[in-house]
Amino acid sequence: MTTSILYGRPPLVFDPPGAATQTSPQIVGSTALESLADGSVETAMVYAPPGVLERRYTLAQTLRALKVGGRLDVMAAKDRGGSRLKKELEAFGLEVGETAKAHHRRCVVIKTGKETGLDAAIAAGAMQMVEGLEAWSQPGVFAWDRIDAGSAQLAASMPALKGAGADLGCGYGALATVVLGSPAVTSLRLIDLDRRAVEAAQKNVGDSRASFEWADVRTLEATGDLEFIVSNPPFHDGGAEDRRLGQAFIRKAAEMLKKGGTLWLVANRHLPYESELKEAFKRVTPISDGGGYKLFEAVK
Repeated sequence: MTTSILYGRPPLVFDPPGAATQTSPQIVGSTALESLADGSVETAMVYAPPGVLERRYTLAQTLRALKVGGRLDVMAAKDRGGSRLKKELEAFGLEVGETAKAHHRRCVVIKTGKETGLDAAIAAGAMQMVEGLEAWSQPGVFAWDRIDAGSAQLAASMPALKGAGADLGCGYGALATVVLGSPAVTSLRLIDLDRRAVEAAQKNVGDSRASFEWADVRTLEATGDLEFIVSNPPFHDGGAEDRRLGQAFIRKAAEMLKKGGTLWLVANRHLPYESELKEAFKRVTPISDGGGYKLFEAVK
C-alpha cells in the first residue's frame, strides 16, 4: 500500500509531506495517479490544477485511490480554482472542511466510500480523441482541444526541413506531424515536460522517425548534433508567467544544434526573446509578426 501521495508542489506554508509519492504528470519521474490501485492510499495532498476538467479528474482519481477513511487535503490559489474547490468536492458527496491561507483555499475531506460522480469526472478528464481535432489529447495538456494559433503560424511559415531534429515542448504532436511531412527529415525527437502530452503524441505521431521523451528541456544533455529544432516554448511555470522558460529553451536549442543548424521559434509578441536569440545564434531573422505572435529563424 502507498501510504501517502502528493500531487504537484504546494507552497511550503501547507507543510507538504516529505516522504510522499509524487503523482503530478508535470514532474518528470513521478508515478501516474491513474496507475494506483483503488483504495491503496492512506493520505493524499493535492495542489489542484487550475483547469476545471483537469482539476475534477485529479480529485476524482485521488479519491478513487484513497482507502475508505483516508484523508484528502487539497488547496488552490483563490483565483485559480480555489474558490470552487468546496463546491466541487461537495458535488462528489463529501463533507468539506474549508480554510483560507496565503491567498489560497484549503479543503480537507475524509473518504466515506459513498462518493458519487467519480467515474464521470474521470471520463471527462481522461485521454481522449478530440472531436474536430482528430487527435488524442487530455485536459491539462497545452492547447489540449485546439490547434494553437502560434503553432499553426509556425507550421505555415517553415520550409520543408531536413536531417535530424527535435521539437522542444512538443505538446500532443501537432507541429511534429507537419515537420514529419518532409521526407528529408531523418529523425525527430519529441520532448515535453508533461507526461500526458508525450503519451498523446505517441498515439498521434505514427512515424518510425519519431522518438518520444518525457523530460525537462532545461536539463537535457546537449550533444550539438541536430540540424534543426522547432519550438513553441512554454512561458508559464506553475501557473505564473515566467519568461526565463523560453529563454532557457533558446539557450538549450543552441547547445543541441550543430554549426549551421536552424531554430524555428514562435512566441507571443510581448515576450522579450530577441536578445537571447542574438546572443546564442549567429544569424537571427524575424519571419513574421502578426496575430499576437512573432516568428524567428535563427541559425547557429
